[in-house]
Amino acid sequence: MHIRQLQWIEPIQAMRRLADRANLTFLDSAVEHEALGRYSYLSCDPFGTYIVTDAQASWNGQVVKGDPWDVLRDLLAKYPQEHRPALPPFQGGAAGFLGYDLNLTLERLPAPAILGQRFPQAILHFYDVIVSFDHRSRRCLVVSTGWPEQDPAARAERARSRADEVAARLAVRTPLKAPLPNAVVEWQSNFSRRDYIAAVERVIELILAGDLFQANIAQRFTARLPNSFDAIALYHRLRTLNPAPFAALLRFGKLTIASSSPERFLKLDGRNVETRPIKGTIARSVDADEDQRLAKILCASEKDRAENVMIVDLLRNDLSRVCTAHSVEAPVLCQLESYAAVHHLTSVITGELAAREDAVTLLKACFPGGSITGAPKVRSMEIISEIELVAREIYCGSIGFIGFSGHMDTNLAIRTVTISDDIAVFQAGSGITAMSDPGTEYDETIAKAQRILDAFNDDSHGAS
Repeated sequence: MHIRQLQWIEPIQAMRRLADRANLTFLDSAVEHEALGRYSYLSCDPFGTYIVTDAQASWNGQVVKGDPWDVLRDLLAKYPQEHRPALPPFQGGAAGFLGYDLNLTLERLPAPAILGQRFPQAILHFYDVIVSFDHRSRRCLVVSTGWPEQDPAARAERARSRADEVAARLAVRTPLKAPLPNAVVEWQSNFSRRDYIAAVERVIELILAGDLFQANIAQRFTARLPNSFDAIALYHRLRTLNPAPFAALLRFGKLTIASSSPERFLKLDGRNVETRPIKGTIARSVDADEDQRLAKILCASEKDRAENVMIVDLLRNDLSRVCTAHSVEAPVLCQLESYAAVHHLTSVITGELAAREDAVTLLKACFPGGSITGAPKVRSMEIISEIELVAREIYCGSIGFIGFSGHMDTNLAIRTVTISDDIAVFQAGSGITAMSDPGTEYDETIAKAQRILDAFNDDSHGAS
């Protein structure tokens, strides 16, 4: 491994300097926080690509037979790497997305009636070079592994040359772009307010009939973009208007994914596992007194706390499948977290990964995240498919990294936009329980969607 320290550069500026490179992944802690937002990572020009399409895995364009999760584990094992605790956790490995519809590789579920934009179920690029940013120490490093070279001398030479290449590109300043005019004037949803309320009422009927306890139902917004649309400028506006600790920008060929997720899905640090489900949301107010009042309402909400606790129980069960006996705990329950547009209730569940397990088996045991399905998970996913009709694709999947050293950190892909073939899509959902008020649940989806809508129509941050 070859390490180069660079003069500090803001991660968003570094991303712009590498934006023209192939298959760029930017894992962006847009909210700097000691525990949640300390590091950002930037990668491009991968040496390999793992894709899952129709439950079939491929590696660098060649189909690989077998369970897609086993294929991923075998690929990661080809590039073993000792973890260096003094460096930021991502020190080379796979990064990208696992789409929600990867659930079809885990359970026998009905396929959605409408397949959406037909994105792959997963794309993970294997990166030998990572640019890491430590926001606390203001330290910027190029970490170059030398993979996929197997010969030690050749690997060391590749590590040095690739680090030099990336450092040289980061030293080149990029010109500022003029702000773009407002790009989007009309969004179409697959639900009207009336239809969404009817969907909520249907879920409540199923809950009262004993079918399930909770389900997350989302509406899907779609808009057509002009050919000149600048996806990078959109992402900069989104991270400014709705900064989040687990934000991301992925540019994979014609597909751009811009995420401003506040929610961690799974973190693996050595053998220590953490997940941070968010359940319970209320819109914020610009008036400080009113904002504080709303926060208190959320904290006192019996419905929101019950919704959160149900998902905590589900995730405790998921983690217990791969963690050592009696290690799974919930040290934080229904803690208030505040973001630009909304207040949330967040819980924390931790555990110790069993010796026989790894990052991939941890993902497989917990995917997709319970906070965006419901409880019980399989039945809620069946109902989601029945009611939403359109495939969720990347939404409510996961974005993040799985390191060659075994470390991992991933988000839940909420507050996430996909752009492909001049079509922009994003979804916003709400958790439905027996205590839900249908109109309030609809309003919650709009509150979650608002900052994304604003990002498309606010050109004040277009030049950066």
